[in-house]
Amino acid sequence: MIQTKMNLLSDEREMLEGKHGETMRKIMETLVRFGDAFDAECFVPLDGPSHLVGCYAVPATQPYVELVDKLVAEGIKTKFPFTANPLPLDYANVGCSAKERQVFDGLYAHQDRLEQALAQIGMVNDNSYTCACYMQEVGNTPRHGDNLAWAESSAVVFSNSVLGARTNRNSGIIDLFCAIIGKAPKFGLLTDEGRKADWMIEVATSERPEPFLLGSAIGLKVMEHVPYIAGLDKHIGTVMDHATMDYLKDMGASTASNGAVGLYHVENLTPEAKDLGRSLIRPNAQTYVIDDAELERVAASYPMMWKNPDEQPSMAFVGCPHCSFDQLHRWTEGLESELRRQGKDKLAVKTVLCAAVPVIERFKQTDAYSRLTATGAMLSSLCPLLYIANPLIAQGNIITNSNKLRTYSAARYMDDADLLCAIVKGGAIDEKI
Repeated sequence: MIQTKMNLLSDEREMLEGKHGETMRKIMETLVRFGDAFDAECFVPLDGPSHLVGCYAVPATQPYVELVDKLVAEGIKTKFPFTANPLPLDYANVGCSAKERQVFDGLYAHQDRLEQALAQIGMVNDNSYTCACYMQEVGNTPRHGDNLAWAESSAVVFSNSVLGARTNRNSGIIDLFCAIIGKAPKFGLLTDEGRKADWMIEVATSERPEPFLLGSAIGLKVMEHVPYIAGLDKHIGTVMDHATMDYLKDMGASTASNGAVGLYHVENLTPEAKDLGRSLIRPNAQTYVIDDAELERVAASYPMMWKNPDEQPSMAFVGCPHCSFDQLHRWTEGLESELRRQGKDKLAVKTVLCAAVPVIERFKQTDAYSRLTATGAMLSSLCPLLYIANPLIAQGNIITNSNKLRTYSAARYMDDADLLCAIVKGGAIDEKI
């Protein structure tokens, strides 16, 4: 048995000794070595379901697919039914050319096999693929103080920050292994000390900053550290309503992708900031002031990845991370308003709004669904990033309001107002739009 600095309980030690089978021994050894690497003192029991990042089967993830197959063969399941990140394809709602379909067939050749295996080891159901599992329609909503083992960066930061749960930014496979044993190594954001702020962020903008842009500025500056954000409550209030949660969802996704933030505190708003205030800030914390000029500087720093910047957009994505029910309504109203303003009936650019299947099903029960589709927009539960992984699609000119999608692809970032104008107007994008 390997030597470890962690304090193990009898059942944990038995697993490590191989008394629960060789596969469980390997799982426990992996988690013990992971815990030792971060000086974890012990394991903590998980209080709720996991959310897995491993949802797609490309050639590079073949070992992961084989691992899940092995778990199925041995009858190993997770402690709680889990949710997972969104799937790469949705042919029923987002079409593609015959050549693009051929590339998808090769790229995701083992996708069905992986999905069937995930169902057998503990997936909630076929409608539980989303990066926003915490939404009420999906049901994997942690409670304040819950210990978790999640991996999806935007879900981790939302759960930690907005809901007050506790999870580290785990990697794929680590999230799965923790879900199987029902425990996680205790370190980092699972501890009181690890949740203290290393940065004081002072928001000094004249107007409410765009969430994806503000999150980008914060993430690029603090990287993996914890920021305490003051001044933002003046723009978004101190009540955690649906609109505020949507704002924090998108801001947090940028802090996690443009940097590596797993937790932020917003003064007078997020749970721990309300309870503990500025006592969360470490004595040696650094300060970063974000004003209008700083946001302009950050936006201007984004590289232009299109081969020909003068070409018109080929596709637009909204919903990375997935849209909420309220956001689908707001985008429907926004599209209708912009079409009226420009005197048009249909969008000029192929536009996909992404949301979880249960959110879409709820939205379809409203009159807003037919109004949205009447604009020409598409509604899908796919993952924009995995869809863009197709090189034939990636070579197109994609626009988005998501700083997360921009970071991981060649998509061009635009704020909501400019994106609305561009997808209705069509043609080359005017820099003064």
